[in-house]
Amino acid sequence: MADLVGDAMTNTAVTTTSLTKRYGETFALNNISISVERGSVNGLVGPNGAGKTTLLSLLAGLREPTSGSLTVAAANLGVLPDTPLFDRWLTGYEVVALAQNLAPTEIPPTRIDEVLEAAGLHDAKNRRVGGYSRGMLQRLGLASTVVGEPDLILLDEPAAALDPRGRREVLDLVAELRGRSTVIFSSHILDDVQQVCDTIGILSGGELVYEGSLDRLLNIHGTDRTYWVEASDPEAVHRALTGEAWVSSATVETSGVTVVGSTSDEIRASIVPFVGSLDVEITAVTPVRRSLEDVFLQVTR
Repeated sequence: MADLVGDAMTNTAVTTTSLTKRYGETFALNNISISVERGSVNGLVGPNGAGKTTLLSLLAGLREPTSGSLTVAAANLGVLPDTPLFDRWLTGYEVVALAQNLAPTEIPPTRIDEVLEAAGLHDAKNRRVGGYSRGMLQRLGLASTVVGEPDLILLDEPAAALDPRGRREVLDLVAELRGRSTVIFSSHILDDVQQVCDTIGILSGGELVYEGSLDRLLNIHGTDRTYWVEASDPEAVHRALTGEAWVSSATVETSGVTVVGSTSDEIRASIVPFVGSLDVEITAVTPVRRSLEDVFLQVTR
C-alpha cells in the first residue's frame, strides 16, 4: 500500500514499513523499513542489483509494492533517472523552462538561470540538447529536477557520468538543497555520499543491512581489529607477534607492522603492553581508521 501524499506537517518525509517488491520468486526488495527526516540529504548505496533503483521507483510511485507500506509526506516530488532523455531539438534553457512550468507553485523565471548556472550549463543553455554529452545531459536532468523546488527529490546516480569538476558542481547543488528539500540519492561513488549526506542506507541483495548516520556506521565498523605499529625494527616486532593467540595476522611494511587482532577487545587490551615490553624502539601504536569503502565492502559481503 502506498500513500504518496501523507501528512505534510510531520517531520518525517518518507517512511516505509516491511516494504517488499517481488518479481515471481525473485525479491528485488525484501522487508525494507526506513525513515527519512524532512530536509535531510540521504545516500542510498549498494552493489549492482541491490535494489536501489527499485526502491526509488516505489517511492516515486512508478511501481507498486508487492507487500508492505510506504508514506511520502510531500506535496510534490522530483525524480531524476540514471539516464535522463530529452527532446533533441530543445535547448537546455527550454528543457528547464518546461520543467519549471510543470511545478505546482509559481517559480520566478530567474530560477531557470540559477539552476543552469549551478549545474555548470549556463554557457551551453542556448545549445540544442542533441549536441550535449552524456555528462551534460546528467547535469541538465538535475537542473530540471530541482528547478521547481520539490519537497522530495529522488536522484538515481546523479553524478555517475561526470568528470571531477562536474561531480563537484552536482554535489554542491545537492548540498545547497539541505533544509529546503528532502533528498534521497543513490550512488556507486562512496566518497560523494560521505561528503554530502546526513544519513546512509546500505542495500545488499534486496535487504537493508544498515540505516543511520555515517558517523555511527564508521564508529561501529571503522576502527575494528587493525593497528599500525611503527618501530625501529619492524622485522623484530613481526617475529614477536607471530604465534600470539590474540593476533590474527601481522604484515611487515617499510617502517612498521600492520597487526590484525583476533577480536577487537583482545587487541585493544594487548597491543600496547605487548609491544612496550619489546627491546625495540616503538614510535607509534595507532588504530587504523577504515574508509567508507572498506566498511561498505564488509557489510555487503
